[in-house]
Amino acid sequence: VQLQASGGGLVQTGGSLRLSCAASGRTSSTYVMGWFRQAPGKERETVATITWSGNPTYYADSVKGRFTISRDNAKKTVYLQMNSLKPDDTAVYYCAARNIERTAYGYWGQGTLVTVSS
Repeated sequence: VQLQASGGGLVQTGGSLRLSCAASGRTSSTYVMGWFRQAPGKERETVATITWSGNPTYYADSVKGRFTISRDNAKKTVYLQMNSLKPDDTAVYYCAARNIERTAYGYWGQGTLVTVSS
């Protein structure tokens, strides 16, 4: 499975961005897709996850009510709609995939940088 993340950029506080993660190769309906982020000097954190069946399974407390994860199975793409962005959201965002039977994400896309200016 290959994952291609895009959509990052520079935005002002309160603005919005939509990240996309396009999957190619041998994808599976049993995969869980996740968005992660890592800010400078901080550990990577899970932002949101979703199964290919479309059930959001997790949102980090810090993004609940502001971010929405969704997927388009026909396009094999997962999205992360980010609203009401804050400077603390500044990070490199990564998408990843794992089989639902596994705990570790085995497939990772390249990161896309999101910078929120104050």
